[in-house]
Amino acid sequence: MFYAATGRAVDARRGRPGWWCHNGGMALDITAAAVDSALLDLPWDVPLEQWPSSLLAALPRGISRHVVRFVNLSGRVLAVKEIGETVAHHEYDMLRDLTRLDAPSVLPVAVITGRKDPEGEELNAVLVTEHLKFSLPYRALFSLSMRADTATRLIDALALLLVRLHLLGFYWGDVSLSNTLFRRDAGAFSAYLVDAETGELHGTLTPGQREYDVDLARTNIIGELMDLQAGGYFPMDADPIDVGDRIRTQYDLLWREVTAEESIPNDQRRYLVNERIRRLNDLGFDVAELRMATDNGGDHLLIQPKVVDAGHHNRKLMRLTGMDVGEHQARRLLADIDAWRATSGLEDIPLEQAAHKWLTDEFTPVVRAIPRELAGKLEPAQLYHEFLEHRWYMAQQAGHDVPRDEVVASYINTVLASKRDEAVLLEPGPGRSSMLSAEAHPDLW
Repeated sequence: MFYAATGRAVDARRGRPGWWCHNGGMALDITAAAVDSALLDLPWDVPLEQWPSSLLAALPRGISRHVVRFVNLSGRVLAVKEIGETVAHHEYDMLRDLTRLDAPSVLPVAVITGRKDPEGEELNAVLVTEHLKFSLPYRALFSLSMRADTATRLIDALALLLVRLHLLGFYWGDVSLSNTLFRRDAGAFSAYLVDAETGELHGTLTPGQREYDVDLARTNIIGELMDLQAGGYFPMDADPIDVGDRIRTQYDLLWREVTAEESIPNDQRRYLVNERIRRLNDLGFDVAELRMATDNGGDHLLIQPKVVDAGHHNRKLMRLTGMDVGEHQARRLLADIDAWRATSGLEDIPLEQAAHKWLTDEFTPVVRAIPRELAGKLEPAQLYHEFLEHRWYMAQQAGHDVPRDEVVASYINTVLASKRDEAVLLEPGPGRSSMLSAEAHPDLW
């Protein structure tokens, strides 16, 4: 598609940067902080459901009320969703605000309006977001592992995401597994918001707003698990209601730990304050501000976290190594740094120096040993976590430590080679995995 003219403007509604592009009878209005010129070459005069397969990236889609397509563009994968103009701008703004607040969510790229087909009929606006690399919708995960344990780990990740969003004052309004993407995070999952159509950002949320989100999450999760069970993707002996109830249990536990006021004896204040902070750190939160006050009798101290920031282990690992990984992955890598430091006789050197040496001598050689054709199977931090698991397994079998090179070779041949690519899921073909494909699982695509 050739555009005869382009220009830049500012959207008066929120001062959004925008561009307009003219192509004969169609004048596109593009809202974006920056526009990749390749974006202009996509066939915006064609409804999304009619886009040719040659443009599309073969990725499984979650359940959506709208037509969604994935496209390869300039070395990245973009998700394109056909939606009403008002809703598209609202969701773009919400995702932009969440990105600014460092919330776990997909990145907004653009809103494109003014679309018309060759006959001059108006087409819906589209919201363009960046696909979250190494992430999958929940239905794709269940197609690979039909275990109730998978559901509980996904729900735990969703509960943590919901707490983080509520702490930021974000009311979701449509919480579900379908509106979430999941990444492997060591032995757990990390959850990311992918749909913010109904979202609202407030200074703080009322208990009623939080309760509505949690209740809706429970209802939607139970329905989604029942659908999976009917399709043969969820164990028949598992109770979707019992599993779905876990979202409330986990949310309440996390919210209470992160926000509740606690009364502690004055003579134990040092230990118990440190213990509260340690529990929050274990959950992945840093305490930036703690309110403390004595009660009327002076025998007890009232403590309450006032400002908490998620990503405790992530920030620590980034500070030490520059690596930006999942929270559970960061915890695992930090533990490996500590263990390696102790067994290597490096306890007397600063932690920062030891971490740099670990990165050079331990982490990097393992990652670089992976053949290029297998490098897209897992992200590096997840790969190293699985290497550690495999090393432990081999040592247990052998009854002694096993050399690293031997562990790496065994891991590549017996574990990694059989995994599918999680960087970008490809259609089956020569040398490509067919474990999850449009042919094998048409209802996921």
